[in-house]
Amino acid sequence: MTTPTTPQYAAAPSRPLGVAILAVLVGIFGFLLILGGVLILAGIGAAAYLGIPTGFVGIGGVVVGIVVLVIGLIVLGLALGLWHLRMWALVLTILFVLFELVSFGLAGHFVTFGFIFALILFIYLIAVRHHFE
Repeated sequence: MTTPTTPQYAAAPSRPLGVAILAVLVGIFGFLLILGGVLILAGIGAAAYLGIPTGFVGIGGVVVGIVVLVIGLIVLGLALGLWHLRMWALVLTILFVLFELVSFGLAGHFVTFGFIFALILFIYLIAVRHHFE
């Protein structure tokens, strides 16, 4: 007689609350960038449809709209990587925070809210790195 067995699954890694909050905030930012890119493209399209002469601004607007849209998609992908605790997302986020720290340092504004926030975020991400795969 066989006994039914329940499948044994590996426990999913626990997601730290701070990483979850960061992933949601980065996701919202990515969504807003995508929305902004779409609105820029829609505005240029509406101006062209209405016959408003745009000239070079129209071409530049399309390029800016596409660039903002692509950056928004990348940021949204980063948010999904953070949510699923992917190591590449952690590395990209840490590199971004390091970039922010260096840019604050080069600007000479060491004692700003942004610098302090970036430093705390950097330390936190290093502390929770063992949760990422």
